[in-house]
Amino acid sequence: MDTRPVVLVTGAAQRIGREISLHLAAQGWRVAVHYRSSASAAAETVALIAAAGGQAQAFAADLADEAACEALLPAVQAAFGRVDAVVNNASLFEYDDVASFSAGRMEAHWRANTLPAIVLARALHRLLADGDAQAEGCVLNILDQKLWNPNPDYLSYTLSKAALEAANTLLAQALAPRVRVCGVAPGVTLLSGEMSGDEFSASHTMTPLGRSSSPADVARAVHYLLEARAVTGTTLLVDGGQHLQAQARDVMFLAREKKDT
Repeated sequence: MDTRPVVLVTGAAQRIGREISLHLAAQGWRVAVHYRSSASAAAETVALIAAAGGQAQAFAADLADEAACEALLPAVQAAFGRVDAVVNNASLFEYDDVASFSAGRMEAHWRANTLPAIVLARALHRLLADGDAQAEGCVLNILDQKLWNPNPDYLSYTLSKAALEAANTLLAQALAPRVRVCGVAPGVTLLSGEMSGDEFSASHTMTPLGRSSSPADVARAVHYLLEARAVTGTTLLVDGGQHLQAQARDVMFLAREKKDT
């Protein structure tokens, strides 16, 4: 019987989710690679883990569909025989502001960024409670340093992540002692949204340390918290100190202003 721990990483087909998956696999975790529509990229993540001697399997689910989200962890448990942790990495990141805000935009971000993390945390607690009486687990939510350095850009996205950060505290209280709930809040890590390559390069240096987070930085922070048995209900900011300096707008716009001056 394989006793190595199992982690579900949502949005694991590419980008930060893939980096987290590869890192955890290298540390001895078996990885459930979740994807919504990127089947070929998910298969590549699984293949990379296998080539390095690890074990992984891909699982498709639209996490905005509550029933599909509820069914995901039981499927992972059936495949691996256990589930020990969930990394909620999948995220919707689309621009809006006060002028363009709508109920539809807010609901889309809520369903992608907030609801799945709560449903999966509850599901993990149920699976563990139904199994070994001594079993413990961890839920790790990927947040954003914007919550500690707010500006009104990406309004619906920011609100959905703020709700998730509050859920960290509430879930940590509700699911203890069996399940710990923690967060990692990256800074500017990868090119995303409407940001150009030049804007990303400029934004990445707009921190007290002169650098923001890399995917590897985020993966190492996730690994630490998954195995830090005395830590729950808190968030580790991995952003080069970006949260320490007030920024009136999203860094993409600040980089554009800098380029134009």
